[in-house]
Amino acid sequence: MAFEIPQIPLAEWCDIALDWATDHFSGVTRAMSAVVGTGIEATTDFLVGLPPWLVIAAFGLIVWRLTTVRIALWSVLGFLFLWNVELWRATLQSLVLVLVSTLFALAIGIPIGISAALSKRFWRVASPALDMMQTMPSFVYLIPAIPFFGLGAVSASFATIVFAMPPTIRLTALGILQTPPMLVEAADAFGSTKWQKLFKIQLPLAIPTIMAGINQTIMLALSMVVIAAMIGAGGLGGEVWKAIQRLEAGMGFQAGIAIVVLAVILDRITQHIARRLRTDTEHG
Repeated sequence: MAFEIPQIPLAEWCDIALDWATDHFSGVTRAMSAVVGTGIEATTDFLVGLPPWLVIAAFGLIVWRLTTVRIALWSVLGFLFLWNVELWRATLQSLVLVLVSTLFALAIGIPIGISAALSKRFWRVASPALDMMQTMPSFVYLIPAIPFFGLGAVSASFATIVFAMPPTIRLTALGILQTPPMLVEAADAFGSTKWQKLFKIQLPLAIPTIMAGINQTIMLALSMVVIAAMIGAGGLGGEVWKAIQRLEAGMGFQAGIAIVVLAVILDRITQHIARRLRTDTEHG
């Protein structure tokens, strides 16, 4: 008789852990879901209620102030295209979802990245977790999202946050760790505390690298748009999902191109800001 190795009941352990967490925390997460969901819907409805030309003009002005006239012009043309193909509401839904998810990912990821840079022990614990988060199939994040937050934009935002957060953590830690040792030694020589070194030397010098992490987080958040539509997130991903269900290839390609246009706009904006901050740091 062949020797058989007992199977590790990993699936059962995961089910038990998820059931326990759902029983103990779903009340809190559902309440949070109601608040956050109301905020997302209110923001989207407010933007949709405004004339599209006004929103596009305001966005172009903001982009021009943050970047260059060229990037602002291409951004305006991109949004005009999205308006023209009658995907304006879906575009705003996706944009709000991506921005909200990115803000939460930054609020959580940057402090974790700082902690990882300042503590080798913490980094040894966080690094395997980040590896798992980055290699885990994105569909898996939808499984715990539904029992905790229900169907809709909040579950999609939760899955997007977890999926898109690792670059922010890694590049925040990397930016701090790349601070020139001579500057750290000089700060120590003048009697600076750990927090003074962090906020006056390490973080300012790490900002360009952190911006690169923000850029990657936004791109990963956009990559979740279509997947999030499977749990009722709507937006451009919802248009793609409807096209798949109805076998409407043209509508699917149109919505896919719209996602690419939105991704290029956000990518160019964040890349320019990162380059400018890097130049300012080098010459400052």
